[in-house]
Amino acid sequence: MKTYTYPTVLSIAGFDGSGGAGIQADIKTSSALGCYATTVLTALPIQNTTGVKSIHPIPEEVIKKQLLCMFEDIIPSAIKIGMVHSTILVNIIADFLKDYPDIPIVFDPVMVSTSGHQLIEKETIKAIKEKLFPIA
Repeated sequence: MKTYTYPTVLSIAGFDGSGGAGIQADIKTSSALGCYATTVLTALPIQNTTGVKSIHPIPEEVIKKQLLCMFEDIIPSAIKIGMVHSTILVNIIADFLKDYPDIPIVFDPVMVSTSGHQLIEKETIKAIKEKLFPIA
């Protein structure tokens, strides 16, 4: 019997119930490219194709636990970071990923939705520049 191995891609991103962005789009893209997708959810926007109605952040401690849980089982071949809406979340992700310098990281800083809704706190931009851009 032949054994198959697939590159694993961890998506750290928000939710998009309409499937056009966020974790749902990352899963579809990874799968289409022959990769195994894993995820860490950062936020739960209430949205559809016409726009974002509201955003509900995932508690920081839950995000830390998601990262720990994923990495204790499936070390990703690559990481894609999307919606990171707060400075504390930037710090959590950057501090965690510093222990994995050999994993390639793509950072797609989602700051405004297609419909024009602000998805990021303004003070978070400085933290992104200082902590996430250098590791991506």
